[in-house]
Amino acid sequence: MYDYGLSTLEQYQLTPKSTARTRGALLCRTEQGLLILREFRGSEKKLKKQQELLLALEAHGLKVDSFLENQEGELVSRDKDNIPYTLAHWYEGRECDTKSRADIGESLRTLAELHKAMKLPLAEEYMEKSLDEEYLRHNQEIRKIRKFIRKKGPSCAFEKDYLASVEGFLVKGEEALSMLNDSGYEELRRESMEQGLICHGEYNQHNVLILKNGAAVTNFNHWGFDVQMADLYRFMRKMLEKYGWDVSLAREMLRSYHRERKITPGEWQNLRIRFTYPEKYWKLANYYYSHNKAWISEKNMEKLKLLIKQKAQWERFTEECFAKYPF
Repeated sequence: MYDYGLSTLEQYQLTPKSTARTRGALLCRTEQGLLILREFRGSEKKLKKQQELLLALEAHGLKVDSFLENQEGELVSRDKDNIPYTLAHWYEGRECDTKSRADIGESLRTLAELHKAMKLPLAEEYMEKSLDEEYLRHNQEIRKIRKFIRKKGPSCAFEKDYLASVEGFLVKGEEALSMLNDSGYEELRRESMEQGLICHGEYNQHNVLILKNGAAVTNFNHWGFDVQMADLYRFMRKMLEKYGWDVSLAREMLRSYHRERKITPGEWQNLRIRFTYPEKYWKLANYYYSHNKAWISEKNMEKLKLLIKQKAQWERFTEECFAKYPF
């Protein structure tokens, strides 16, 4: 019988008292507390660097999911079928509730504390791509998809809505790229690299556990050296899409972060540019183009319709929220 890697606990000299399935993993109660066992699919070299980061964060008093070493001193253990697993510390808590402003505020305060401690000597192989390269490529992809649909002719609601809306979103994409090129982004990025600043890479409500006292942050697999506003932007965008681009909520989130870690004028400008770019629109288009075009999920069609419906709110939001530094 498949044991979900449970047999690898022997390599840590641990015996599970109880187990429970969770999202893609197995929670294990052991004599060392609550642990999470996951199948490992990444680079062991990067995993070792990730552990270095996690131990540094723990040294700063932050709660993160650092890994346990097995009896051989390794972070990865293999079961009898040679499937690799990792074992990490876990916490008694719940995911950040996106309907709770208190949870959102706690998540932002935790992110700010995390960012103050997230730094290592720069390793160039883990540098994220520059934002100008990313925006340039994404704009090209938006045009390519427009050309593809025009050439074959729109045959479903998604393709029709895309063609009807693409010009307006592409204008915003070009505007964001122009703003970025005229900004101090290169200097901001250079300073971030010199300081060895790191982003979580996937900071969202699923990776923040609200505890009785504070919060824990998990799933650092997508970490990389980058301008840390990338994390703040991603978390805020996901929340604001759910709240119809509520400016008052955005300012509340910015204050929660700013109180713990000051946002510099250059970072403020960078945030404004990130919010100007139609990232969600590009993501939906890219997903459509790179997957089965013969069948488009109802969910993605609804997402596109909502983006189009919220476009005016989103454009007003950027102007209102970032009109004055720092609020």
